[in-house]
Amino acid sequence: MAELAAYYEQLSLGNLERLGRFYAEQARFKDPFNDVVGVDAIQSIFRHMFDTVQQPRFVVHDTIVQGDKGFLVWSFHFYSTGGRTARAWEIKGGSHVQWGSDGRIVLHRDYWDAAEELYEKLPVLGGLMRYLKRKLAVPVVR
Repeated sequence: MAELAAYYEQLSLGNLERLGRFYAEQARFKDPFNDVVGVDAIQSIFRHMFDTVQQPRFVVHDTIVQGDKGFLVWSFHFYSTGGRTARAWEIKGGSHVQWGSDGRIVLHRDYWDAAEELYEKLPVLGGLMRYLKRKLAVPVVR
C-alpha cells in the first residue's frame, strides 16, 4: 500500500505507463464521473485529468489495509483556468481498493462528494447547491 500511495503522490504523464504494475489488466475503476474497466481506460482518465487541469497532484494522508482490501484518504489539488485567473482547488476523498491473487488491484472505487467539493464552489450552480443543502439539512439545536 505504501508503494501505491507514493505512486499516486508522484503521478505524472511521465510515469502513467507504470499504472499496470499496480492494476490488473481488467481492473474496474469507479469515481463520481467514470466507471471503466481495464488499465488502458484507467490511464485515459488520468490523461484527461492532465489535459484539463493545471498542476494536478494527490496527497495521501492515511492508508488502511485489511487482508485483500485497502483504503487511502487523500486530497487532490489542482488549478483550473476557466476564467481570467487560475483558481486553486482541493478535493478531499478516499479510495477503496481490492487486490487480486497476483497482488494487483482489481477494484478501485473513489468516494468524494462532488456536490460539496465541486458544484458548491461554482458560480450560479454553487448558490443553488448551497440553498438545497440548507433546505435539506436537519436543523441544529444549540
